[in-house]
Amino acid sequence: MIRSVTESALPPLSPAQQSRAPNALGQQDFLTLLTTQLRNQDPLNPMQNTEFLGQMAQFSTVSGIERLDASVQALGDGFRDLRLGMASQMVGQSALVPGAVAMPDRDGVYRGVVSLDRPVSEVEITFTNAQTGAFVHRQIYGAQSSGQMDFKWDSAPTELLADRQALRVTVTAFAGDEEITMSPISVYAQVQSVTVGNRSQDLIFDVEGYGQMLGLEIETIR
Repeated sequence: MIRSVTESALPPLSPAQQSRAPNALGQQDFLTLLTTQLRNQDPLNPMQNTEFLGQMAQFSTVSGIERLDASVQALGDGFRDLRLGMASQMVGQSALVPGAVAMPDRDGVYRGVVSLDRPVSEVEITFTNAQTGAFVHRQIYGAQSSGQMDFKWDSAPTELLADRQALRVTVTAFAGDEEITMSPISVYAQVQSVTVGNRSQDLIFDVEGYGQMLGLEIETIR
């Protein structure tokens, strides 16, 4: 416990100390107070070694906590900068999102993924105009095992690519003579911007045709 000293025995506060919050006690304040206490202690009842060591231990603990807090703050700021750098590299890339409306990526390719819950003998991918429903293109794939199957249309007409035409994707699979309409479907859509929240928030993606989505909702970036 720190012994009390008279107000007149304390040295005047520096401008930096006067500007500090009333309840704040920094390293220099503590050392000044401890030195003043030792200089003005009662010679007949001086501070015991255990008291002195106890106060120094308290000071070390407080100082250590302050350094730890500063380190955590610096780590958080560095992590935010890292996320911001990563986010900037994602703009213009294609994100795999749950949905059936696809748009061409920067290479002019319509891409997507369908999940097959069992082996099939044939898979039919149909592209239609997302607004009018008019037929645009159909692709046939041979036998596929269960699991995720990638599909793409890499020969779309120039006029579709120039207008970035949105196409609705329908997937139909066949197991022998049985026809199966597949779901769910995921497609690639362009990332237009990325917002970085504070340290407790996820990245927020603005995806073409799908609006804002959390990073946890996006399966893959390519």
